[in-house]
Amino acid sequence: MTVHANPVQAGLPIVDFSRFHGSDGERAAFVAELRAILHDHGFFYLTGHGVDPKLIQDVVSTAKRFFALPLEQKLEIEMVKSPHFRGYNRAGRERTRGEQDWREQLDINTEGEAVEIGPETQPWKRLLGPNQWPDALPELKPLLLAYQAEVTRVGIDVLKAIAVALGQPENAFAEIYEPQPSQLLKIIRYPGRDVAETDQGVGAHKDGGFVTVLLQDVIPGLRVRTEEGVWIDAPPVPGTFVINTGELLELATNGYVRADVHDVVAPPAGAERFSVAFFLGSRYDATIPVIELPEDLKRAERGISVDPLNPIFREVGQNHLKSRLRSHPDVALAHHRDLLTPEQRAAAAAGEAGSAY
Repeated sequence: MTVHANPVQAGLPIVDFSRFHGSDGERAAFVAELRAILHDHGFFYLTGHGVDPKLIQDVVSTAKRFFALPLEQKLEIEMVKSPHFRGYNRAGRERTRGEQDWREQLDINTEGEAVEIGPETQPWKRLLGPNQWPDALPELKPLLLAYQAEVTRVGIDVLKAIAVALGQPENAFAEIYEPQPSQLLKIIRYPGRDVAETDQGVGAHKDGGFVTVLLQDVIPGLRVRTEEGVWIDAPPVPGTFVINTGELLELATNGYVRADVHDVVAPPAGAERFSVAFFLGSRYDATIPVIELPEDLKRAERGISVDPLNPIFREVGQNHLKSRLRSHPDVALAHHRDLLTPEQRAAAAAGEAGSAY
């Protein structure tokens, strides 16, 4: 594994994951270096992940074909038609910190059956159900589900390495993600600044899950903010994923692991940026515990960061449903009106864009 001496100047560190499965010496060195990354910034490039390059290439090329479809065909699976928050969203339909995000995207999650909702049903069970798939591109469904399975494997492997780096057994987190973690996958297109009304692809935010596995195409735009407020560019590196830790790990480690703030800058005029983001989360019915870290790590805990605009709950289903309701007020108003405050109903009825984070 390569760890740059000055990540602000040199960019994010590059991690060869094959070393975790190497000799005892390689594994020990890998774990020690990963531990430092987790505490410093929680972002790194991952090589040695074992995902077939052809699968990656097919996902990117097919995603581009989806976004090239006529708008009316994409709107056939618009998210507002799904009570489970699955489907297509046009650019500018979400906000971060009150400002519009300029990206169009297709959201899928674990493919499943809808649950009958009654007065005693946990509200988060409304998230369970089928995805929406475009009739005009039937090959998209098997391809994205195959990719989702592969990046789930990668995410769980990385989570096992993180557990070991924190002085825990490999399967320390298994009890809160087995038998079915949350598997939110987004294919995303960022239009150029000649189309976007701002340079904000996605505003500054933290991710909410365990780990994010991000595939970037060729146009840069991702940036990571250090604790000192310095922005680090994270351009695409062929053959890698960008991995970052989310708020569930910050909660579980009382702030020893960072959930770093990051954003995406819209591409230049005449260009477009594509990415595929996978968010590995816990089981919806789980509650995130605080892990008892070894004493030397415990002394470096920083506590949980508090955002009054976006409170984080240890109850995973409640947390994820809150995020979806905020992000997509049109879906919330159409399908979950009973969960909204009068103020939220009025804002959604007025057509205000949601706050993605």
